[in-house]
Amino acid sequence: MPRYLLLKHYRGAPEQHRPVPPMDRWAPEDVEAHMTFLRHVADMLRETGEYVDAQALTTAQTWVRYGGPDAAPVTTDGPHPETSDLVAGWYMVDVDSYERALELAAYVSSEPGPGGTPLYEWIDVREVMSGTPADD
Repeated sequence: MPRYLLLKHYRGAPEQHRPVPPMDRWAPEDVEAHMTFLRHVADMLRETGEYVDAQALTTAQTWVRYGGPDAAPVTTDGPHPETSDLVAGWYMVDVDSYERALELAAYVSSEPGPGGTPLYEWIDVREVMSGTPADD
């Protein structure tokens, strides 16, 4: 069965369907409803046997690249942090088909935002390569 990564973005996705403020400006009960929904999705995926992993990420990010054979890694917060892509978290799922991955992504997109209204958030769906890049 193919595995898919369902990526949630803080920034870097297509234009929002319904603009909402950043989560740090939501009412506490809206944040709790949102997180409860995300835990529900993970529980549902466990029940169906489709769950592989799920993680939420902080907004802090550091870019790292090789600095050379005798140098420390080079790090930066990015050339344009206000416009850079920032992943909020993900679900890794093991499903029967691409169509099922899309169905799950659409469900995750319905997560509640401020006032309980669905976010209609864009979810980035990526198939996990089954072998090395040269094999695929």
